[in-house]
Amino acid sequence: MKHFTVDGTLIEAWASHKSFRPKDGTGKPPEPGGDVDFRGEKRKNQTHESTTDPDARMYTKSSGSQAKLSYMGHVLMENRNGLLVQTFLTEATGRAERDAAMLMAEAIPAGKRVTLGGDKNYDTREFVRELRGMNITPHVAQNTTNRRSAVDERTTRHAGYEVSQRKRKRVEQSFGWMKMIGMLKKVKLRGIDKVGWLFTFTGAAYNLCRLRNLMART
Repeated sequence: MKHFTVDGTLIEAWASHKSFRPKDGTGKPPEPGGDVDFRGEKRKNQTHESTTDPDARMYTKSSGSQAKLSYMGHVLMENRNGLLVQTFLTEATGRAERDAAMLMAEAIPAGKRVTLGGDKNYDTREFVRELRGMNITPHVAQNTTNRRSAVDERTTRHAGYEVSQRKRKRVEQSFGWMKMIGMLKKVKLRGIDKVGWLFTFTGAAYNLCRLRNLMART
C-alpha cells in the first residue's frame, strides 16, 4: 500500500503592492516620492494586476493575515521517507490547492491501494468523491467547524488514518526548508514558468538533502 500527502504553500512574488494597478489604466496617480494612496480603492484580482509580474495574484491563506502578491506551490510527498515525488506551481486562488492535488493524484501509478493525506482545506464533498472514484482513500483531516465532514467512519475508524494524520505534518518541513534554505520565501524571478521551474528545482535540492540524512541514519 502506498501512502502520500498533498499540501500547498504561498510563494511571495517579486512584486510590490504599488505595482498592483487597475488593468484599464485608471487609478490614483503616484504621489510625490513614488508613494501610492490606495484608500477608498477596491483592489481585486479581477480588476487589478501587477505591472511588475502580471502572473502573480493578491491572496492570503488565512483570515487576519496580510494579502500579498503570490503564487501557490504544491507538493505530493510519500509518507514513508518524506520525499517529494511531485511539485506543481499555480496562480494563488481558493481552489488551487484542491485542483493541483487532483492533477497530482491522477499521476500516481495505478495497481496498488493508495491513501492521500491532507489538511482541512481538502475536506470537501467534491474532492473526497473524486479521490474515491480514482480508488484513492482520502486521509484528509476532518473539518467539522459548523459543518459535517466529507470523511466518515469508513475511513477514520482505521488505524492507518491516524498514522497519515501524523505523517502529513512532515510536509511542512519541506516548505520550511524550501523557503529558508532554498530562498523561496520571496522569489527573485518573475512569471509563472520561471517561478515554477525554480520551485521544482528547489524541491529536487530538498530531496537530495533528505536522502543524505536518510542514508546517514542507516
